[in-house]
Amino acid sequence: MKTPEEIVNIMLKNDAFSQWLGVELLEIKLGFCRLKAKITAEMLNGFSIAHGGISYSLADSALAFASNSKGNLSVSIETSISHLKKVSENDELTATCIEINRGKTIGLYRVEIKNQANLLVAVFNGTVHISQKLW
Repeated sequence: MKTPEEIVNIMLKNDAFSQWLGVELLEIKLGFCRLKAKITAEMLNGFSIAHGGISYSLADSALAFASNSKGNLSVSIETSISHLKKVSENDELTATCIEINRGKTIGLYRVEIKNQANLLVAVFNGTVHISQKLW
């Protein structure tokens, strides 16, 4: 069976969007992932703040990596996000995903996104389907 690091490296290699987002893997272990990304001008919306899809996408990548880290191919089936504070250009976001519960076919995860001042800017919840297909 592949290690969490091997799985995430395969996923990142094939994930053009996470590459565009500038995702940096800080930590990966079974059921856990921490990612980082810096907000660039291309990520801003018409209000000159980060588009909500940016923090959502960072959290979604953290969910994907954490839920797949145990070796079973897992895909999201329901996700939600609450944006708590604005995110601006040059902010550095860190997304930390933890496993809340994992059954045979369903897993529940929570992602907290904080900025460089360690302020919570968003909370993301994700449910995944865990297949029997192995990495």
